[in-house]
Amino acid sequence: MLDTGTDELLASLDDRVATVTLNRPEKRNALSDRLTPALRQILLDLELRDDVGCIVITGSGSAFCAGGDISGLADNVSADQSKALSQEAQVRQLVHRQETLTLRLHNHAKPTIAALPGVAAGAGFCLALACDLRIACESAFVTTAYRNVGFSGDYGGSWLLNALVGPGKTKELYFTGRRVQSNEALDLGIFNTVVADDALTSTVAELARHIAHGPAVALGYMKENINRASQAGLQECLALEADRLVRCAASPDHQEAVSAFMEKRQPVFNKP
Repeated sequence: MLDTGTDELLASLDDRVATVTLNRPEKRNALSDRLTPALRQILLDLELRDDVGCIVITGSGSAFCAGGDISGLADNVSADQSKALSQEAQVRQLVHRQETLTLRLHNHAKPTIAALPGVAAGAGFCLALACDLRIACESAFVTTAYRNVGFSGDYGGSWLLNALVGPGKTKELYFTGRRVQSNEALDLGIFNTVVADDALTSTVAELARHIAHGPAVALGYMKENINRASQAGLQECLALEADRLVRCAASPDHQEAVSAFMEKRQPVFNKP
């Protein structure tokens, strides 16, 4: 086990796969003022580790993450603090919290997989959207949920969901707050794969190991290229791809791949 500083967030590392588990099953893994800072920190810690090739984020029990804990005003300023802060200070504080969580996750150097054993709602849905891939069980569903508590949305959901399904569908899901069941989420492209409930753990583990044992430098550059493509023009993307490909050509992983091809064997990447 990796130390996260709290029982509300569990982390482990096995065979180059780091698994981070939101561990508040009695609250459907809602964010809290202990869980969320620990999640921010573990994401930073894992980014610096050469022995991590893929990160899986999941939830304990039958939920991924229910979003903010409304009963405890989790990961938001308390009512007393809110009264003491100006609106401008509250905005700056929330911007910092968002940038150090969903932006950090979206831009993370390692490939990330959200494994959904159940509901992902509100900010919890945003966490899943910020991951590179989303694998869900059949009983899972997602919901923006913000309208139900009179909020407009946070943690980048409007941008992240729009990038997957377009503005029309994003507005529908925000305006209605309705549940999107797993089969519809798969059809919309929100989920990459949907599997039987009892197959989620094994399916995610197999995929994560496959990614984790790929060429780490090349995979990191792939993610950078694809993320840039959503914000830049073709010419800029061509230049980035050229730069990153030349860098890959000088990497030990590429040299290993060439040797393996010539020797008619499978390459072994990420050699110490």
